[in-house]
Amino acid sequence: MQDIDLTNWIWTVRRQTTPSPGGLADKNTKGKTARRVPLIQEVRPMVAQRVLAAGGRPDARLFTGPRGGRITTAVLRDATHWDDVVNSLGYEHLRRHDLRHTGLTRMADAGVPLHVLRLIAGHGSPQTTQRYLHPDLRPVIHAGHNLSTHLTTKPGLPTPAEPRANTPGLVGNPQPGPAQ
Repeated sequence: MQDIDLTNWIWTVRRQTTPSPGGLADKNTKGKTARRVPLIQEVRPMVAQRVLAAGGRPDARLFTGPRGGRITTAVLRDATHWDDVVNSLGYEHLRRHDLRHTGLTRMADAGVPLHVLRLIAGHGSPQTTQRYLHPDLRPVIHAGHNLSTHLTTKPGLPTPAEPRANTPGLVGNPQPGPAQ
């Protein structure tokens, strides 16, 4: 399992399996560049178990189909009961690729910088990565509440109901100067 670094818990994604004439074929990733994906604590026991099951073969697959070969889209859908799960959750329009968006968004919400997310996703530009992000609005709402609290409790600043004229320090209002 040369693609799994069990010391740093990083998966180096180097290949993808796609349908081709005559069956499935392995090829480079879409961006033709290997990318490193962190393996979070919650999946490490399963990954370690799969690495052991591979028997130390460096080119072995972490996950295989029911007959030991490549996993097709249909096999993955059936093995995960995808249609049943998303329907029972009320997300019948959810696609597996949407989970990539969710993973990148969760990392962004956790504070992972955009340039790191871009590397993990294997995107060529930050703009592509930004299109994948659907940030949680709770921090934005919280920022509005914080600003309102700040404006209404800070001594010397007007409350939203107070007039702004003659308030020193605000844009457009004169600062008190030295007595003349």
